[in-house]
Amino acid sequence: MMVGELATLLRALRNGRALAAKQDISEAVAVLGRDACEGIRLGDDCAAIPDGEGYLLLASEGFQDSFVRSMPWFAGYCGVMVNVSDIAAMGGRPLAVVDALWSDTSEAAASILTGLHDGANTYGVPVVGGHTNMRSTHNSLSVAILGRARHLLTSFDARPGEVLIAAIDLRGRWRDPHPFWDASSALCGTEGAARLRGDIELLPAIAEDGLSRAAKDISMAGLLGTALMLAECSGVGMTITLEDIPRPEDAPMERWLSAFPSYGYLLTARAEDAEAIMARFRECDIAASVIGRCDSTQRLDVTWEDEKETFWDLGRTPLMGFAP
Repeated sequence: MMVGELATLLRALRNGRALAAKQDISEAVAVLGRDACEGIRLGDDCAAIPDGEGYLLLASEGFQDSFVRSMPWFAGYCGVMVNVSDIAAMGGRPLAVVDALWSDTSEAAASILTGLHDGANTYGVPVVGGHTNMRSTHNSLSVAILGRARHLLTSFDARPGEVLIAAIDLRGRWRDPHPFWDASSALCGTEGAARLRGDIELLPAIAEDGLSRAAKDISMAGLLGTALMLAECSGVGMTITLEDIPRPEDAPMERWLSAFPSYGYLLTARAEDAEAIMARFRECDIAASVIGRCDSTQRLDVTWEDEKETFWDLGRTPLMGFAP
């Protein structure tokens, strides 16, 4: 690596569209406020609504028109896949989804709905209703999901001194030209579905066994952006070592740090519990490693070989406006 390469890499990621989109959240927070109601914290992968001895989990995802138009089947499939990932990141299990679909033709709608149907069958989550308009001027999709958790994994419970673990399914392929690493859609079918459902089950099991309290699925913000969101919500800092991040052999570092993997999670844990967590992922052939540690600095620092740079200082510049 050339001198200054890390600073150049981090500058490109810091100024990218993915993090800019996360900064837009602060404008919504300014209007809506930080507290929906007592006991529900805003800023996590799902709203966790206390319910009996556990929690109902509620989340939604919207997809850009350009993505829906260029990859209608995959957009429908992602409507289930990414929502299921959000539920798992909170330590939950999915119950059902609903969709809101706008399309300019019935043919476009059929492709999107087929993808949604295939995703629902693959992950075992029924589509129980929604809204459909096939006489629109554009193609657009949003999907909401309901789940349940017994014990939560949250974005608010990372603590200084804990290690940061990345677990990513590397058995995938790029979905060019988008930054999607797809290790899921090729597994549609009975055998593949069983594997994907088993992989998702790892997260609620980790929560219920008390091995971790904080997690987040790697989103469009990429790995560093997702870590930053987790750090902001928990009021901590982190140091991440890039060479320790699980990565496909032929994936350039900048592209991989910008990737949105179909199965990718960050978890924090006590150092003594890290090996037990990683062993569960590895038993399912999912790459997992300790990539960093939490601290009290409110900075996200990054090391790569012999260089160290600050990616973001939350004490100076909040990202989403959810700092404690």
